[in-house]
Amino acid sequence: MKKYLPNEIKNIVLLGSAGSGKTTLAEAMAYEGKVTDRRGSVEADSTLSDHTEIEHIYKRSIYPSQIFAEFNNYKLNIIDPPGSDDFCGGLFSAFKVADVGVMVINAQNGFEAGTEIQARYARQHEKPIIAFINQLDSDKANWEAAYESLQQNSRVKPVIVQYPLNPGPGFDAFIDVLLMKCFRFKGDNGERTECEIPEEELERAKALQNELVEAAAENDEGLMELYFEKGTLTEDEIRSGLKLGIAHRDLIPVFCGSGKKDIGTKRLMEFITRVAPGPIKAPAFKTKDGEKIAPDPDGPTALFIYKTALEPHLGEISYFRVVTGTVKEGMELINTHTGNKEKIAQIYISAGKNRTKVPELAAGDLGCTVKLKGTKTNHTLAAPGINWEIEPIRFPEHRYRTAVKPVNTADEEKLGEALNRAHFEDPTLVVEYSKELKQTILYGQGEHHLNILKWQLANNNKIEIEFSAPKIPYRETITKTAGASYRHKKQSGGAGQFGEVAIVIEPYVEGAPDPVKFKVDGRDVVLNIKGRETVDLEWGGKLVFYNCIVGGAIDARFLPAVLKGIMEKMEEGPLTGSYARDIRVALYDGKMHPVDSNEISFKLAARNAFKEAFRNAGPKIMEPIYLVEVLVPSDRMGDVMSDLQNRRAIIEGMSSDNGLERITARVPLAELYRYSTALSSLSNGRASYTMKFHSYEQVPADVQAKLLKSYIDTEEE
Repeated sequence: MKKYLPNEIKNIVLLGSAGSGKTTLAEAMAYEGKVTDRRGSVEADSTLSDHTEIEHIYKRSIYPSQIFAEFNNYKLNIIDPPGSDDFCGGLFSAFKVADVGVMVINAQNGFEAGTEIQARYARQHEKPIIAFINQLDSDKANWEAAYESLQQNSRVKPVIVQYPLNPGPGFDAFIDVLLMKCFRFKGDNGERTECEIPEEELERAKALQNELVEAAAENDEGLMELYFEKGTLTEDEIRSGLKLGIAHRDLIPVFCGSGKKDIGTKRLMEFITRVAPGPIKAPAFKTKDGEKIAPDPDGPTALFIYKTALEPHLGEISYFRVVTGTVKEGMELINTHTGNKEKIAQIYISAGKNRTKVPELAAGDLGCTVKLKGTKTNHTLAAPGINWEIEPIRFPEHRYRTAVKPVNTADEEKLGEALNRAHFEDPTLVVEYSKELKQTILYGQGEHHLNILKWQLANNNKIEIEFSAPKIPYRETITKTAGASYRHKKQSGGAGQFGEVAIVIEPYVEGAPDPVKFKVDGRDVVLNIKGRETVDLEWGGKLVFYNCIVGGAIDARFLPAVLKGIMEKMEEGPLTGSYARDIRVALYDGKMHPVDSNEISFKLAARNAFKEAFRNAGPKIMEPIYLVEVLVPSDRMGDVMSDLQNRRAIIEGMSSDNGLERITARVPLAELYRYSTALSSLSNGRASYTMKFHSYEQVPADVQAKLLKSYIDTEEE
């Protein structure tokens, strides 16, 4: 393969709902690009993209796949990500390195829920879009309805470049209003003939061409003047206007065809090579410092790692885009994140699971390499002396959490290693062991996302796991002042144990003055503060500890033990065993024994005194509240609102967003378990949401009573 320069490269991401036919279209593009001499099919488990066992079982993409094609003296790098939003991590990676999206729309279903969600992501990433209405050879294909749904749901104006002559099972022809030609197809291998537009279609074709010309002219003042002067534009002038319109996201050219029959694929690829933005015209990559990097093949070499994968017998595969310069076999680069040196031993280009070895790749191109030492997704490899760190991919926040454990406890270590590898390949899968909850918590994008991981662990790693509802990280605190004293005394033949403390506790309030006196058991206690220690608790909140001992009632050497005892009890709150926070403790009296007093005695005395005072200080349980933002179609608004209210949500705001309703609510984490599944069911998969930690707030009295009872019952067991 020749070395392609930035002006000869097009990087494309295929978008669309699951079942829209992205993988089939990618297969046809690979066939037209001479990557394969035989097109595979999803039904026969023979496509380049979907090559794993789990994808064959589900008959859909689970992992993003990269394919290349050489066409019209251009190299097309095509990324085929999953259509399901549960696997959107691969799509976010693709958006980082692709310069244009091809939105594939099923002619039977039109603008579906998955299309809607992926179009939203494309807007967020400011990616220009070309639309391809696919599966026009299907029984229920409806071109008009599909195009109308695109018009109604897209924020960017669609403009027809092609329309079909005979959609349905006999579909074999379309009219291209840019070229003003009719294309007829024979067989299923893209064999086409150009012919004149039928007489009965000429008026419609001319009307659509006028719309196309107007849309192109709107993007350039010079073209607009030409249009007014001549009343039309040439093909090249139309392309020039469309280039600007696409790049600025002012229009979406609409194509039609059938990926399965390879109808329209070649024409789509021709348009991409001539009109779609490539590495030079697309927005430049930026460093973390905001510096733009031009895709100069003669500049210093820099690669951005956008995806990593693990393959049996091969190990780590690192997929990259050459941001600038030229990468060659044997080149030594520096990981600017870790400072480590990496040698690029081999360079490959991918066609699904198949890889072709190449000696070099220039700026703007996509490739992969193997066996890098410590380089991961979002890392930058650059020539020595270059300290760029490319802006990282910002993956979506998790939307689903579950507790996970192996069925066989002997597999715990093996499971931990497997989960870390899963995160390495898919950064939207996050695993952590919660010391607080004593559970391993797995975070992902949805229930299906984690069920696929469960299948992988069982079938590829031979580890059986089980999911369960994760515990909630509650917090405990107090609402009023209370005092307590406790004497720890133990005699066992030799030296005994003796320690007595008297403390008073109150809620911590930011900015409040130090305490002066308290009323304890009906008497006033005046505090003489000798020392003050503020502890920023690792689980949030504060503990302020006052030493108010006078007259040497407790030796100063025992004070750290008193604080340690209090801290230990705060780590396992007296109400439910959850962390306690935001409390001020004043140690104002106590007793010690000249022989039997020691650190353990005062630690135990302090633990028990704190526990007793806590229970008398109006204790309350705090729960984590998340800020949830739901985007839902208007016709499903009522159902989603009712469901949120049943989840104890406090609605903070509602607004319209181009046919969708945006609901913002504060929702307790305890009520969000399996919410992604419920929301999908309520909206037929058309709604999406994000969630972010907001604050800790007091639980309602009835919920607190249930939690206390549950904890007592568990303790008794």
